[in-house]
Amino acid sequence: MAALLFFILFATSIHVKTHASSENCPTVRCGHNTPDIHFPFWVKGQQSQRCGSAGFELVCKENTTMIHLPSYGNLIVKSISYKTKKLDLIDPGNCVHGVFLNLNLSLSRFRYYYVVKNYTFLNCSARLPPSFAEVPCLSGSRHHIYTVKYSSAVPVPSSCRAVKTLAIPFAYSPYISDNSFGLGLTWDSARCEECEAKGGKTSFLPEAQFLNIAQDGGLL
Repeated sequence: MAALLFFILFATSIHVKTHASSENCPTVRCGHNTPDIHFPFWVKGQQSQRCGSAGFELVCKENTTMIHLPSYGNLIVKSISYKTKKLDLIDPGNCVHGVFLNLNLSLSRFRYYYVVKNYTFLNCSARLPPSFAEVPCLSGSRHHIYTVKYSSAVPVPSSCRAVKTLAIPFAYSPYISDNSFGLGLTWDSARCEECEAKGGKTSFLPEAQFLNIAQDGGLL
């Protein structure tokens, strides 16, 4: 009898907590035509932290959805596909390759959604032939930045020095004008699957509250 009562109280506690959490963890938006935000994402100040305790924090700023990534800073969230686990981002500075150059995804739980290859960023004191596409947003009057496919067999031009070799989705191309292209990230939710099955919410009552119920029921 005691075991049966314990099971009933335990199951009831799960139902009560889940119901309460569903009311406290609604889907939200930062503004008109901005993505729906729900588990594994959450917005500080609009949702309880437990709504995304195993997920990723977003920020609403001036009706815009943003995410802060270590080593770079804030990026605009253009869209979220929960089905394909794809996060499309836009650089507020309009320089996708500047993001590639400075973003360190190893400090986050994201990785590039697209296939990546190794490219080397070159800083050149003189312009290279037209077969090389210069990155305008990173270049200046006295320096010229290029991205070239990495190859240890190809020497660096004498007017250039290699800045960094990175695994990124693509080299710079003047034909790609969409500032979000390539800034697609995906996430590993292996640690979140159990939470996601429950709607991204904690299902259990706090231990002290459960103990009180158990004591009142004569189980303890």
